[in-house]
Amino acid sequence: MKKIINNPQNFVTETIEGILLAYGDRLRAVDEDKRVLVNNRPGKNGRVGIVTAGGSGHLPVFLGYVGDGMLDGCVVGNVFASPSAKKMLEAIKAVDNGQGVLCLYGNYGGDKMNFNLACENADFDDIMTRQVLVRDDVASYPKDGQENRRGVAGLVFAYKIAGAAADELLPLEEVAQITEDALANIRTMGFALSSCIVPEVGKPTFKVAADQLELGMGIHGEPGIETHAMMEADAIVDTVMQKLLADMPLESGQEVAVMVNGLGATPLEELMIVYRRVHKILTAQNISIFMPHIGEFSTSMEMAGCSITLFKLTEQFKKYLRTPASTPFYTNENK
Repeated sequence: MKKIINNPQNFVTETIEGILLAYGDRLRAVDEDKRVLVNNRPGKNGRVGIVTAGGSGHLPVFLGYVGDGMLDGCVVGNVFASPSAKKMLEAIKAVDNGQGVLCLYGNYGGDKMNFNLACENADFDDIMTRQVLVRDDVASYPKDGQENRRGVAGLVFAYKIAGAAADELLPLEEVAQITEDALANIRTMGFALSSCIVPEVGKPTFKVAADQLELGMGIHGEPGIETHAMMEADAIVDTVMQKLLADMPLESGQEVAVMVNGLGATPLEELMIVYRRVHKILTAQNISIFMPHIGEFSTSMEMAGCSITLFKLTEQFKKYLRTPASTPFYTNENK
């Protein structure tokens, strides 16, 4: 194993320390072990608070999106592990402005269990909460059971929509409903070319043969839906897009936002080749692309591969995507 780390047990702590040193003007820790981070800039009075949580190893998700126009707080767990309910409650209390708190996170068992407990305890402190789960990974469960799907890169679009809605000082229930409506129009599928190594484990989480790829691999190494012989880029994209469009059909004249997300070890040049094919497929069907996102938005340590996310847009969603936002890892000027 070759990694630029010190003691593997200090991996998460030292990562967060580095982030706070680099972005201390934007982020601050509210607990001694620096696992609860909040926006260091005062938000709008009367704004609903928004928090997320999840394991480390996925930067920029999750804490990279705490800032103006997106999240107000984040709770950080160990690599690929949920943080505790106690920490989640600390985050909820830290971002509550009296208007309630939206807990927006991926559909994973540990996160669900701990957020449920945190929200129950918040209720005892008279803090209103609402939970919205991201379930955009079409590979993780068939469409007739999509409530069981995992949350992956679609989280980023959800953060952006929820943050923009909160900035309009809408009430908690309305912010939650708008976010739910957006998520009903977001689909993602990824593929892996190699595994990743959790620092404290010290060996690959899974194996992908040199001449194969895993279609639908999860961001924690969860099994994909198919193992394929390695293909050229266009063939990979064709396969992924076919499954995405079968799950969420698009009609001529519609508009989508596209995210091509690197999983940690895929060069930007290769992501551009992927986007080139996505663009060709969509424009051939008279589907317009709005604000493409190409880069690393939700990673899995040093896993090679990428995911493709489609977000079917309305005028309201377009407005919210255009709304300014500024976080350590996401900046958008009004367009």
